[in-house]
Formats: sequence, structure tokens, C-alpha cells
Amino acid sequence: MLKVDTHIHTCFSKDSEMSLDALQLKCLKTGLNCIAITDHNTIEGALLFKSIAPFKVIIGEEINTSQGEVTGLFLKERILPGFNALDTVKNIKSQGGLVSIPHPFDVFRSSVIKLDALYEILPYVDIIEGFNARNTFDSSNKKADKLAKQNNILTSAVSDSHTAYEVGRTYMEMPEFDGSAQGFLNSLNSRLLFTNKVTPFIHVATTLTKIKKKFFN
Repeated sequence: MLKVDTHIHTCFSKDSEMSLDALQLKCLKTGLNCIAITDHNTIEGALLFKSIAPFKVIIGEEINTSQGEVTGLFLKERILPGFNALDTVKNIKSQGGLVSIPHPFDVFRSSVIKLDALYEILPYVDIIEGFNARNTFDSSNKKADKLAKQNNILTSAVSDSHTAYEVGRTYMEMPEFDGSAQGFLNSLNSRLLFTNKVTPFIHVATTLTKIKKKFFN
């Protein structure tokens, strides 16, 4: 069985200082053996981590579209931010990637995808985060889970880690897969979810990191 988390950030994101070494150590300590690196608007960290990690690494990217965030998994090339959501998900699909919607109903994150855009791209969506450990309110996760079920879309449980503290607290257990996007989806059908919310104050650390990187790095 695999212990999986498909939403993790590293120091290659503007709001994280987690080094690749720290991430690898925490994955080994907690038993995570299949993760997606989904840094903001870049796959540089994901590619580097994949080259050094002794376990499965999925190349991902959390992309800032002009209508909110969309995540691509199993990417081969970076997807540029700033385009509309529909063009972005079509770009993900053209690479053979999977489209995942991160924290769609979180009321505190201004980066969430706009509802009209979300409904427009639903036919292209493979996964919706039914549980994001950083969502402050349970209702946000419940709405996401309900939307997925209503549209026969698979859900994931993710940590959305930006710090080593968060890694391994929320994860999925899934059967092994062949490394392909379709193989991952097939395995995701048999997932078991292990969820553990983090304190809302974790967002303070993220904000401070963003400020530090913007003005002092």
C-alpha cells in the first residue's frame, strides 16, 4: 500500500520555507511514500525532489489562473499563471495530466477558484479536494465533498503542507499504481482517508513567510 499526499509545498513556493531535505526526512519519518509537490506556479522544486527522493513523486503545480487556483498533477512542463481557468485545465489535459481543484470553498483564501469558473471546468476535473487540512471550517470540506459526489468526481484528502510540521498529518492509503495518471486514478478509487486538521494559526506562519521572502530575500 502507498501512503499518499497530493498537495505539498516547498521552499520553491513564495509562502513556504520547507527545504527539500526537511521534506524528505519528514516523509521518511511518517511513512509517506508517494507525494505530489504542488508549488505555486512552478514545477522546479517538484522536478528536483523527484530526482533525489527514494519514493514516488508526482510532478504538480498549483496554478494561479485569472479566476482562481487550479492544480495540475502528472505534469511534464510548467503551466504559466494568469490564463483563464478553462484554458489552464485544457493545458493540463494536453500534457496527459490530472486536474484537481484545491480547497474550492475555503472562505478565508482569496485564491480559491470562482464558482462560475469552477462549474465551467467541471467536465475536465478529475479530483476535488474533499478534505484540505488547512481549511478553517469543516463546512468548507463538506461542501467540496458534496460537490464531488453530485458530479461523480473522485475526492482526495490532502495536508496542503507548507511546513514540515504539517507533513504526514493528513494522507491517503491507496494500492500501488503503475506511475501513470490513469493508474493513479484507478488506485484512488480504493483510497482510505486519514484526516487531521491543523490550527488556523498555521496561516499566520505562511503569511509571515510570504512577507519575509518578498521584502528580505
